[in-house]
Amino acid sequence: MTVWIVVSILLVVLSPLAWLRPSRGQSGRMALRMEARRIGLAMQLAPQDWPHWLSPEPPSPCAQYHRPRRGNQPACWSYWQKSPGEWVNQWQEACEDPVLLNHFEKLPGNVYKVEADKQMITLYWGEKGEADVLQQIDATLKALA
Repeated sequence: MTVWIVVSILLVVLSPLAWLRPSRGQSGRMALRMEARRIGLAMQLAPQDWPHWLSPEPPSPCAQYHRPRRGNQPACWSYWQKSPGEWVNQWQEACEDPVLLNHFEKLPGNVYKVEADKQMITLYWGEKGEADVLQQIDATLKALA
């Protein structure tokens, strides 16, 4: 009887330590982020106000992967992936640029948004997948930069 009391006391004392261990999903996201850092991609969690028509609504803050743009590229644009393979702008007009569409078709279905400004090319991603998905994202960002 004493053994069972001691065992149960130990379990009660040690059970909060299990809460400190990251879940499988968190461990997977950390591994992807470390791989992104290794290949030279910058990453941060950024809060976003997503369009009301984008469903399901992506998380906020969302993982933002970005690269600096090369040279003087004045074209600034933003495209959201409304459904897998369907890229639209803020007015829900379909993307008609064949160069962009060629790169966008290589991206996974859980990329929510790709945008470019004068300095950066940025991709908002749900961080689900393996390292090969990260390689595709890296190649796309390099090509668009």
